[in-house]
Amino acid sequence: MIRVADFDLQLTVMSGQPLAFHSDCSFGNVQNTVSYVTSSGVISVKQTGTSLSGALEYSYGGEYTDGSARAEIIRRFGLDHDLPSIYSRIGTDDLMKEAVSQLHGLRITRNDPWETLLCFIVSQFNNIKRIRNTTRMFISRFGEGIDTTSGKRFPGPERFANASLSSIRACGTGFRDVYIKKAAKACSMDFDLSELGSYPYAEAKAMLMGLPGVGDKVADCVLLFGYGKLEAFPIDTWVKKTVESLYFKGSNMPIRKIHEFAYEQWGDMRGYAQQYLFWHGRESGFGGRLDA
Repeated sequence: MIRVADFDLQLTVMSGQPLAFHSDCSFGNVQNTVSYVTSSGVISVKQTGTSLSGALEYSYGGEYTDGSARAEIIRRFGLDHDLPSIYSRIGTDDLMKEAVSQLHGLRITRNDPWETLLCFIVSQFNNIKRIRNTTRMFISRFGEGIDTTSGKRFPGPERFANASLSSIRACGTGFRDVYIKKAAKACSMDFDLSELGSYPYAEAKAMLMGLPGVGDKVADCVLLFGYGKLEAFPIDTWVKKTVESLYFKGSNMPIRKIHEFAYEQWGDMRGYAQQYLFWHGRESGFGGRLDA
């Protein structure tokens, strides 16, 4: 059991982060559980108590020990983030304070960089339901089994590098099939995702944007959700509209100006600010309608 405070498992998992695209979840009055497969095995987590104070019960299989499973859960769900301090840092105005109040316990997850990159290449001009369906088809078609009970691992880049475009497109990727195959080839040959996290944010972002299908938003998503670089501020259509609506009286702002504003407003915790803005904007309709 892991004692937790300021954590909401449901909010965190269902907030459009990569774990949402391939985990099995059950949320309700009785069950608050998430199960997911990693390269080492399977992890199942159940939350009890409240988002202010509670506990996580967990089980595991595959190569995990109790210690390594515990470390995986703490890292995966950002339980080592000092959320009260982060709230103090990003609560710079009444709008953000309202978002924090409504979404208390939402944390940034830390995911496998390749999984994150693939999910966010798929996310372009897409919605969460379709991203989830495509990701699960990737696992079904290209994933490799751990054992008979643990399900399939998320497929690595070499699986896509060697796949035909038609088999990738059959998973519902649409025009993104070409980007996926080219990015997979790069990541299975000379682009080392395992080393990218050691680079400073700006340098790592520039390197990522050299990959096919990776623009400003996708690069920031990978750095935020794949490497835990909390200074990354992904800007998609809905974040742009939400920021413009809340802070610029609805005026159309260049992406560069929004990045500058986020840096000045929230500093190196602007990744958290983005996640709270996105979901507060989604629920409140600041950025328009978002498909689930």
